[in-house]
Amino acid sequence: MTDTPPPSIDELSQSLGLVRIVEMNPEGRARLEYDAQPRMCHSGGVVQGGFVTGWIDAAMAHAGIAMSGPDVVPMSLELKISFFAPTRPGPVFAEGWVVKRGRTTCFFEGHLLDGAGKVLAKASSTLMLADRGKVEGAAKAAVGA
Repeated sequence: MTDTPPPSIDELSQSLGLVRIVEMNPEGRARLEYDAQPRMCHSGGVVQGGFVTGWIDAAMAHAGIAMSGPDVVPMSLELKISFFAPTRPGPVFAEGWVVKRGRTTCFFEGHLLDGAGKVLAKASSTLMLADRGKVEGAAKAAVGA
């Protein structure tokens, strides 16, 4: 599936500046486009690292969903990020892909590219693919809903 606009952008995705889901491939790949905005920057017009991390993390999670279906919630067990160049306002593309798949624990990698294709940051993550029903049930129980 390619060039897919989000059906309804949730508040988290809105706050991260999601523009569109470019690709979700069942082989375990995803590409998302974000709008890096000036409000996301600190001194010198550089996007704060938490946004960069969130974008790549979301791409890896979308790769997990593409691979396993909508009944899973990818939950980060470990995340490492390396920053190579400053991210500036404008369009950026986060890509994530599976490196090794286990039954419930999988290893992913991802990176962030600027509009010209320059790699700005790379990440690796260990994700647990949790059952959506159980995760949502536990969340409702925790808030007493």
